[in-house]
Amino acid sequence: MSQSADPILRLSGVHLKLASQAGEVNILRGVDLSVAPGESVAVVGPSGSGKSTMMMIVAGLERPTQGTVHVAGQDLTALDEDGLALYRRRSIGIVFQAFHLIPTMTALENVAIPLEFAGDRDAWGKAKKALESVGLGHRLTHYPGQMSGGEQQRTALARAVVAEPKLLLADEPTGNLDVATGTGIVDLMFDLRARLGTALVLITHDPGLARRCDRAVRMEDGRLSAHPAILAAAQ
Repeated sequence: MSQSADPILRLSGVHLKLASQAGEVNILRGVDLSVAPGESVAVVGPSGSGKSTMMMIVAGLERPTQGTVHVAGQDLTALDEDGLALYRRRSIGIVFQAFHLIPTMTALENVAIPLEFAGDRDAWGKAKKALESVGLGHRLTHYPGQMSGGEQQRTALARAVVAEPKLLLADEPTGNLDVATGTGIVDLMFDLRARLGTALVLITHDPGLARRCDRAVRMEDGRLSAHPAILAAAQ
């Protein structure tokens, strides 16, 4: 990881206001965050503090009310919906707490589909290799309903990294898994991230998991700050 390199992710003065029956609600209140290429950053904080909303903005699934979002040199606020879809296919991988697999598609089809949309002629070959890299070479033709929770999350992880993204986003990736299975998923995620040189932004409530990252930040009431307690414990 080169801290002197241009950030792979830079959020500057990001605000998000949403309308509600009670009036306008400030979800994010001026978020600033830079992540270097290959760096891993944990985002911790209470439920409802804005962590997942920030992740949705970085993923191009939500637009900020104010501020700028740059990922891999692209200004997301300048992209239209087609541009954002292309950005998601080429530059980022996303792993959610819920696996978000398509139930009527096999593991191989679930992993290949983003490459198919991108027009990659080797989509099936790359999907097969990605599933083999997460230990699912024997489950290529199985559907999500035929797989365990851990296998489904490994499939989701394979889908997230199949295009070798510059940035991997993970929102509570072990939240629906038991401890042993979750630990295996985390080990696999960090191994793939290190092998690909991918930056990681990880939302977690688990202090032990946060300590595995290069640094941690805390989201509270829509604002980010350093998290010295986790940083100190990691030293």
